[in-house]
Amino acid sequence: MDAARDLDALLARLLADHAAINPQLAVVHDLLAAAGKTVVHDHLALRTWGDPRCDIAALARPFIAAGYRVGGAYRFPAKHLVARHLEHDDPARPLVFISELVLGECSPGLRDSVAALLAQVPAGRLAAPDLCAAGRPWQVAHAEVTALRRESEYAAWLAAFGWCANHFTVLTNPLGDLAELPRLNDLLKAHGLALNAVGGEIKGSPAQGLEQSSTLAAEIAVAFTDGRFAVPGCYTEFARRHAGPDGRMFRGFIEGSADKIFESTDRLPAR
Repeated sequence: MDAARDLDALLARLLADHAAINPQLAVVHDLLAAAGKTVVHDHLALRTWGDPRCDIAALARPFIAAGYRVGGAYRFPAKHLVARHLEHDDPARPLVFISELVLGECSPGLRDSVAALLAQVPAGRLAAPDLCAAGRPWQVAHAEVTALRRESEYAAWLAAFGWCANHFTVLTNPLGDLAELPRLNDLLKAHGLALNAVGGEIKGSPAQGLEQSSTLAAEIAVAFTDGRFAVPGCYTEFARRHAGPDGRMFRGFIEGSADKIFESTDRLPAR
C-alpha cells in the first residue's frame, strides 16, 4: 500500500511540474472535458544523461520499487539516444519511457558541458529515489544551451529543464468519437494547437500496433544565468493502441515513430 501511495504521489508531482512548463496541457484537458471525455494517460516520458549517476536505471528506481518492470529497449543512432520502457502489471498504470543521451558518442565539448552541469549536483541528490522529478538542479546560461543545440536538441532541452516529465501521453482508445487521431488532430488544430508534422502528423499505423501524434512544444520564458529567454518547453502526445494478431494490445513503442516524436521540442525553422 505504501508503494502504491508513493507511486501515486510521484506521478501527481510529475504531472503538476509538467503542467507548469506546458501551457498547452490545460487547453488539451479543457477541450476533452468539454467533449465529455476523461483523460487516461498511456505513458509519460523522461529524459536524462548517459552518466551512471543519473542514467535510465537511476531514473527508473522509484518505478521499479513500485512494481514496474523493464520492458523494451530502443536505439536512435542519429540522435545518439537509447531508451527503455517500464510497464506495470496493473494496466491502469501508465507506461514510463526513459531515454538517455549516449555521451560517448557526443563531442568532447558537449561532454565537458554536461560534466560541468552534473558537477553542480550534490551526490546525495543524485542518489535520491525521486531524481526523475528533481527539475534543474544546476545553473546554466542560455548561451550554453544555444551552443548545445548546435549538436543536440535533446541536450539543449535537458540542460534547460533538467529531470522532469518531458511529456505525458493521452490514450485515445477511451475517447469514443475522438479516438481516431485524424479527428482528434483536427480538433486540436481548430483550437490553435500546432502539431509535430515531422514524418507526418500521425506516426505509426494500426498494423504496427501504435499510432501517435503530438503537439509542438510552445516556447516559454526560462531563467538562465544570463537572463530570461524563450525556449521550447513541453508538449502533449496522443496514442492510439491496436491489438495484434494474437488479440493482445501492443504495449511497446516503435523506434521510427519515437524518433520523430522527440522533435516535438526542437526549435524548428518554421517557428
